[in-house]
Amino acid sequence: MVGGAGGQARVAVVGTGLIGGSLLLRLRDAGLDVAGWDPDPATRLRVREQGVSAPDTVEEAVAGRDMVFLCGPLPTLPATLARVAAATDDRCVLTDVGSTKAEVATAAATQGLGHRFVPGHPMAGADRAGLGAATTGLLDGAAWVLCPGPTGMAAFRRLAALLIDVFHARVVPMSAPEHDAAAALASHLPHLLAGALAGTVQRSALRDAVLALAAGSFSDGTRVAGGPPERTANMLLGNRERVLAELDAVRAYLDDLAEALRAGDPGKLAGRLAEGRTARAALRGRAFTAHRREFPAAADHAGELAYLRELGAAGGHLTGCRVAGGAVTYTAHLPATPPLG
Repeated sequence: MVGGAGGQARVAVVGTGLIGGSLLLRLRDAGLDVAGWDPDPATRLRVREQGVSAPDTVEEAVAGRDMVFLCGPLPTLPATLARVAAATDDRCVLTDVGSTKAEVATAAATQGLGHRFVPGHPMAGADRAGLGAATTGLLDGAAWVLCPGPTGMAAFRRLAALLIDVFHARVVPMSAPEHDAAAALASHLPHLLAGALAGTVQRSALRDAVLALAAGSFSDGTRVAGGPPERTANMLLGNRERVLAELDAVRAYLDDLAEALRAGDPGKLAGRLAEGRTARAALRGRAFTAHRREFPAAADHAGELAYLRELGAAGGHLTGCRVAGGAVTYTAHLPATPPLG
């Protein structure tokens, strides 16, 4: 948690809804100098009631800060990034928490901010929204994607160290396109499928009877459908091509299941369901092996960047990032069983 002058980092959070508010509260509890800003005056008042500074302008909130988290709606991020960049020192690290990364990464590169903007995405959330839903523990231990670029390694290291220290994050380094490809299946498509199931029930003439019978399977399968529709729509549209591609794959899988069901083929039906069961079991039962890698802190970053992206693409994550003695040392974890394919 080192700031630009060698002291405690001074952080700002722009947008204090569910994720931004949870960030803000955890940073406050960690003892950091943190300020929040939200476009809604009533939300800024509630931030102040939480004991956190909340100036009336975003420029005031981010001035003199070492790090700024952008937590507004996806469509607003490119413009907010430009505004915050203009109001902060060139050494201030900028990041976001949006659920898609390619668009904002491109905007940062276009604006000449690749050396200090690190696209980010904490894999956590809830079916509620707003500061009132924020909690200090929402992001604790989350897989937190960061997308380092060739000119932004110093910013990546500072940000990764803070996330690990304050949030105990499992930092997953990936390129922006790799993130969007993986998130389409890990996060975005589940929202679409949950909405489809819940929406079908809403249209059914038997809706009330279905809801009376609904137990864990329906509740678990539709949980994320309870989130704000506008937020989900922004997420899906922000990764439209990847989501549509994976939706085609899901359709094909459903067609296989339907074919086995029509044919009355229990073996084929059970076989397809067993594939899903295997993936579900792997979600809870993965083992990891730990290792350490060291790179010169001031040397060419190509090897370091390649290592980080390969780690994330292989399902690995970081739990340590330390810069000392002219070197950066990573503590990393890789799945013990190599991925299939």
